[in-house]
Amino acid sequence: MNVTITPRDLAAELAAPRPPLLLDIRWRMTPPGGRAAGEKSGRAAYEAGHLPGAVFVDLEAELVGPPGPAGRHPLPDLEVFGAAMRRAGVRAQHPVVVYDGGAGDPPSPSGGWAAARAWWLLRWAGHPSVRVLDGGLSAWLAADGPVSTEVPGPAVGDFTPRPGGLPLLDADGAAELARRGVLLDARAGNRYRGEVEPIDRVAGHIPGALSAPTTENVGEDGRFLPPAQLAERFAALGATEAAEVGVYCGSGVSGAHEVLALAVAGVPAALYVGSWSEWSGDPSRPVATGAEPG
Repeated sequence: MNVTITPRDLAAELAAPRPPLLLDIRWRMTPPGGRAAGEKSGRAAYEAGHLPGAVFVDLEAELVGPPGPAGRHPLPDLEVFGAAMRRAGVRAQHPVVVYDGGAGDPPSPSGGWAAARAWWLLRWAGHPSVRVLDGGLSAWLAADGPVSTEVPGPAVGDFTPRPGGLPLLDADGAAELARRGVLLDARAGNRYRGEVEPIDRVAGHIPGALSAPTTENVGEDGRFLPPAQLAERFAALGATEAAEVGVYCGSGVSGAHEVLALAVAGVPAALYVGSWSEWSGDPSRPVATGAEPG
């Protein structure tokens, strides 16, 4: 099954008798120091214009749990998540397409991350047909796709989360995988090396992990590189279909985007949702710095 869809193919499917459900996952990651004056929240951006028929889903309220020892963006409570998905109209056997702002306006290094988190969470929770609009809203607009300010009232869905659809790692599992397989760190290289740490308690990376910034999986337009190019990039790191592969990031959002990029390349991978925010919050966990895995 394809994990992404182009604007052209999505437009064709929306015009068909059984169109997919659209979920708008626009998210403005709040940087240290707060959001810039005048910058719209995800919901405000949605209300200003979205794909016709799309339903807004709030990442911070519905796709993650409260921050704490398990990290800044841990798994949500399954009852909360399931109820949110049903309110949005998600049905167990009906296809879903998720999107966010993409490269968008304003340009954002986090373009595509929120949609990938929604894709990963729905697939992990057992939904069989979820795809990401490649390039997000910005790609849709570049293809002259229409937008609407009408807020739909979807019929209540029947989706019930059944975890296990995609592999999941905890902290101990990530540590073990770094020794026996391939563990990729999806954060920026300077955070991996421990040169800067703008958010978490300690700078550095999980010993044995390899640096693979997720921002390098897309072009300037925010769309994924061709599958063969992605496969070549990951193969150079030892991440192939034959290997056991895992991913982590800062808090389990950009890591989902790397898992999605690996899926585009045909490489299955597990996600360590707690990621560096959980790992670095535990003083007993070892930390490596520098360019080498350690």
